[in-house]
Amino acid sequence: MEIAVVILVIAVIFIWQSIKFVPQQNAWVRERLGKYHSTMTPGPNFLIPFIDRVAYKHSLKEIPLDVPSQICITRDNTQLQVDGILYFQVTDPMRASYGSSNYIVAVTQLAQTSLRSVIGKLELDKTFEERDIINAQVVAAIDEAALNWGVKVLRYEIKDLTPPAEILRAMQAQITAEREKRALIAASEGRRQEQINIATGEREAYIARSEGEKQAAINNAQGEAASITAVAEATALAIERIAAAIRQPGGDQAVQLKVAERAVDAYSKVAADAKTTLIVPSNMTDTAGLIASAMQMVRAGRSGSNPG
Repeated sequence: MEIAVVILVIAVIFIWQSIKFVPQQNAWVRERLGKYHSTMTPGPNFLIPFIDRVAYKHSLKEIPLDVPSQICITRDNTQLQVDGILYFQVTDPMRASYGSSNYIVAVTQLAQTSLRSVIGKLELDKTFEERDIINAQVVAAIDEAALNWGVKVLRYEIKDLTPPAEILRAMQAQITAEREKRALIAASEGRRQEQINIATGEREAYIARSEGEKQAAINNAQGEAASITAVAEATALAIERIAAAIRQPGGDQAVQLKVAERAVDAYSKVAADAKTTLIVPSNMTDTAGLIASAMQMVRAGRSGSNPG
C-alpha cells in the first residue's frame, strides 16, 4: 500500500512537471539538458521531467520603459535636463534570452546615449521645435542595435526638456518682448486700417455729395428749361389767340378799348404815387393819338402776318 502511494505521488509530480500552460501574449524558452531547445507558445506544452526546463519567460506585450533623467549639452553649449519614455516589444524570445544578459538595461543605456548624441547636434531653440525629429532619430539608433537582442523599439517620447534657470529667465524675457512687439504691430496696423477706413468713407461721402449736387443742378436746369418752355408756349398761344380775336368783326374796337383801359390804368397808378409828379398833356387828344398809333401797329402786324 505504501509503495502504491509513493508511485502515485511520483506520477503526480511527473505529470505536473511534464505539462506547462503558457499564458496568452507570452513566450517561454525551453532548454534541454542546459541547451536551447525551443520556444513554448501560449497553451499547453509538454516537457520531459528532469531533462527539460523553462529557462526564460518573456511577455510579448508592448512595454513602456521610463528612461531616467540626464543632462544633455546642445550644440551651442547649453545644458538641458531631459527625460523620456521608451516603448518596446520582445519579438524574438530566443535572442532576448541569449543575446544580452539584460536587454532592458541595454535598451535604457542605449536610449540615453542616443539622446545625448542627437541633442548635441541641435541648438537650444531647435530642441524645443523638433521633438518629433529627436524622437525619430533616437528610435532609429536604438532599433538598429536592439535587433540583436530580439527587441523591437516602437517609439520614444521626450517627457521634459528643462534648461537652467538663467536660460528660462532669458527665454521668458524674449517671449515677453516678442509679445509686446506683436501687440505694438497689431495696434499700429489697427490705427492704419482705421485711418484708411476714415479716408475711404470721407472720399465716398464727398463723391456721393458731389453726385447729389450734380443731379440737383441737372434737375434745376431741366425744371427752369421746362418752365421757360411752358411760359413761351403759353405766351405764343396767347398771342395767337389775340391775333385771331383781332381778325374777328369788332376786333379793332376791342383793341382800342383795351389800349385805352391800359392807358387810363397807367395814369391812375402814377397819380396814386405821392412821390411821383404827374404831367398831364395840355391836349388830351394826345391819348387818342397814342391809341391811333397803337392801332396802326396792330393793323400793320396783322397785314404782315396775313399777306393774302
